[in-house]
Amino acid sequence: MPQPAPASDPLAQRFAAVRALSLALAAPLSDADASAQSMPDASPAKWHLAHTTWFLETFILRDHVPGYRLHDERWPFLFNSYYEAEGGRHARDRRGMVTRPTLDEVRAYRAHVDAALADALPALGADARALVELGCQHEEQHQELLQTDILHLFSENPLEPALWPAATKVRVVPSEVEGPVPSEVEGPGPIGWREHGGGIVSIGHAGPGFAFDCEGPRHEVLLRPFALADRTVTNAQWAAFINDGGYAEPRWWLSDGWAWVKARAIEAPLYWARDGEGWTRFGLDGRRSVDPAAPVTHLSFYEADAYASWAGARLPTEAEWEAVAADEDAGGGHQLDRAGPIEPRPGVGLFGDVWQWTGSAYRPYPGFRAAEGAVGEYNGKFMSGQFVLRGGSCATPRGHVRASYRNFFYPHQRWQFTGVRLARDL
Repeated sequence: MPQPAPASDPLAQRFAAVRALSLALAAPLSDADASAQSMPDASPAKWHLAHTTWFLETFILRDHVPGYRLHDERWPFLFNSYYEAEGGRHARDRRGMVTRPTLDEVRAYRAHVDAALADALPALGADARALVELGCQHEEQHQELLQTDILHLFSENPLEPALWPAATKVRVVPSEVEGPVPSEVEGPGPIGWREHGGGIVSIGHAGPGFAFDCEGPRHEVLLRPFALADRTVTNAQWAAFINDGGYAEPRWWLSDGWAWVKARAIEAPLYWARDGEGWTRFGLDGRRSVDPAAPVTHLSFYEADAYASWAGARLPTEAEWEAVAADEDAGGGHQLDRAGPIEPRPGVGLFGDVWQWTGSAYRPYPGFRAAEGAVGEYNGKFMSGQFVLRGGSCATPRGHVRASYRNFFYPHQRWQFTGVRLARDL
């Protein structure tokens, strides 16, 4: 476990808290759970724990602490992800073959690096301390991936095991659902619309506080008048889309999306299954009935775009989303506060619960320049063929996102907590 940090150094306290949360998220896992890989897009939990440690050991201890010796000189090959400047690495789609080191050995690796960094932190210069903060932010991203990768792994097990017991909650049923619903349930009400008059707005990060390089430079964008939904699309609304033949009607779909639906026989969000006349979903708390009022999640960009077309609306651009979110508390909504069961919950607001697909391609802002060195590979080289998502999710550590935060995935990917917020022109 990370050593207690002096109360006088907030960065040391933050580092210890981030590192402890990763261990807590993985605490229920067996060595087998933590070693398996369910698909090339996902990584074993053990790899996440080791890779985030490799990042700290490589870019801070190795490069900024004189005399530091690597914990194991063989491990950088195993736990480098995509940093070409750091040399060769194990193939991403074969990370599940790395049964050794064991989970306990990876925990020992973390303890070694944590102790060395805690000892070194008081003497680190400003550049190295900035890398410690980057390492914390990087690990928070992997904390979300760790959870979603475990979810996908467990969904491939015919026993559909639960990682955590289900959280106690009050079920609700939305007012827009048609057909029989439980009588004890209330709805969240119809979608409201937040209107924006358009004009020239500034987006992107500027000023104090951490941001990833892809969030800047801050620049001006011209917007036409638009309206943004005050909440994301619910499971009940998605069930209506299914019942109306949404997955069987090509006119709602982009050509690539329709080809994806047909090739993979897609008929519902990931982890949904029919149960008689209703639907269930699989989560980290096992398989349970779909909560009709909760935000629909585990959707691809293709599905999000098709639903928006069916609903007579569209996906927002990332500039529209940020223009509305600029004055909202980024710590709101259901985000990750501690290790335990996670699931999107009914509510309004722009942050938390589900990442929201936008219609914007993930491309550099005007004037973007990647940082020098290996850390410059962090974001810029992925600005091709992906779409931007905004807002964070129930698996995102609280405090990690902000209005300018840009997440990005390929249009077919849906194992993250991804959902839909509609927009329309005025």
